[in-house]
Amino acid sequence: MSLVLSERLRAETKDLHTTAERAGIMPALLRGELALDRYCALLRNLHALYAAMESALTRHATHADVAPVVFPALFRQASLADDLAALHGPGWAARFAVQPTTQTYIARLQDLDTTQPALLVAHAYVRYLGDLSGGQMLRQIVARRYGLAADAGSSFYGFGDSAAVKAHLHAFRAGLAALAASPERIDALVAEARTAFGLHVDLFNELALAPAQALPTKLRI
Repeated sequence: MSLVLSERLRAETKDLHTTAERAGIMPALLRGELALDRYCALLRNLHALYAAMESALTRHATHADVAPVVFPALFRQASLADDLAALHGPGWAARFAVQPTTQTYIARLQDLDTTQPALLVAHAYVRYLGDLSGGQMLRQIVARRYGLAADAGSSFYGFGDSAAVKAHLHAFRAGLAALAASPERIDALVAEARTAFGLHVDLFNELALAPAQALPTKLRI
């Protein structure tokens, strides 16, 4: 059943994964052309999203249906705050708005936290596997685009060297495989993962339409 879970998550979110990569700000980000203010706005919204998700995952770290995919080494809230401080400086939380879609996403995570914690696994799947796969390509693009040295401004993507990234991927997939997944739970997790991807699509589109922000740092890229 757990193998079916992994296969269905991958197969039944592939279309929305592709849509997300083409939505809103993402094509410019992937081409290395995204303005710094829009990149900071993205990080700001991801910070809010991860804060909600990781708080919920931590609260349910001993829950049998959640624990196998709770890996604090993958948590990104702190690294996103570090990147925003490096790219923007103080005041980033107030300068960049938490978009309506992010607020909807947070409300969904909070609801799952209290009513259906097992479905948090779908959100961990969407974020962390993305960070460990495509996120590694984005790390290089971001570093080139904004002239970043070492990990300053790109620690969001930092999970160690390639061997460490592979180890994290293996551990997360092993965690998925350790879940006791009934057919009904697999259906629910796949549906929730599709919901997560859909929210990402909406967020990327919103960020593309958000007003430009003047940055107070020396960076004007």
